[in-house]
Amino acid sequence: MKANHLSVKLITIPVDVTGQRIDNFLLTHLKGVPRSMIYRILRKGEVRVNRNRTKPEYRLAGGDVVRIPPMRIADTDGIPLSAKFSKIAVLADCVLFEDDYLLALNKPFGTAVHGGSGLRFGVIEGLRALRPDAHFLELVHRLDRDTSGVLLIAKRRSALRALHEQLRLKSMQKDYLALVRGQWSSRCNSVQAPLLKNVMQNGERIVKVHEQGKPAETHFKVEERFEHVTLVKASPITGRTHQIRVHALHAGHPIIFDDRYGDAQFDQSFKITGLNRLFLHAAALRFEHPASGETMHLEAPLDNQLRHCLSMLRQSVQNKF
Repeated sequence: MKANHLSVKLITIPVDVTGQRIDNFLLTHLKGVPRSMIYRILRKGEVRVNRNRTKPEYRLAGGDVVRIPPMRIADTDGIPLSAKFSKIAVLADCVLFEDDYLLALNKPFGTAVHGGSGLRFGVIEGLRALRPDAHFLELVHRLDRDTSGVLLIAKRRSALRALHEQLRLKSMQKDYLALVRGQWSSRCNSVQAPLLKNVMQNGERIVKVHEQGKPAETHFKVEERFEHVTLVKASPITGRTHQIRVHALHAGHPIIFDDRYGDAQFDQSFKITGLNRLFLHAAALRFEHPASGETMHLEAPLDNQLRHCLSMLRQSVQNKF
């Protein structure tokens, strides 16, 4: 891998970038630079906007002058797609919907949405490599690495702004399917519990219910019952890190094969189904198209492993009668 040495750069922000956070701008502009380094140079004041120190959440305005310090950037242009994108190449077969404004994928389990935390590539880097002529590709929202399902990417900045506004107003509906331990009570339709995020030294994020956390709410609905587990639909109203996983645990029903918040001893009994992954899938997404205003309803089918698990559970129920 080659590395390029950059001198100090001064970038004047164009009008169409107005409203973008400075950290997201740097992540896009400095391809190949680890996220940890970008946040470090922001924290140390090495990045300046109009000669002033800035915070990651600062939103750029047209005409702002951004100073970027010298740094070494990994040059990935010469890396063969087959060598570095073995997982990413399958994304070409995962497209659920695409037009001039949007791209929706059924993100596979085990694929991160972006590089960082020891991962060189993710969905967004892979898409940019697969589509080198695309001028704009940005994540509208995120999914955990071990969560599969509908992932929305904007192909225009105007679309990104419009969809982020829907997220802010909570008018975008997200529905997940989760298989949880035990019998979920039909009376438990909502979990409202504040969530506090802690970042460990190794970059791992751990979230817990805590009174000093940020407000969080998830609606739950029982979809199907089995002997020892329940299939539920989880619809997050807020968008906190690991929200569904922690709220399920808080309700006393951790998600099957959740290696961070789950019950490892209980999960052992489910290996007979062939399942060895988190059973959390972003099944559906409802939103307003940023250009036409049409109500969009996108659905992502379960992968083979999740379908097989449910099939075996249903067969087990039938065999008891």
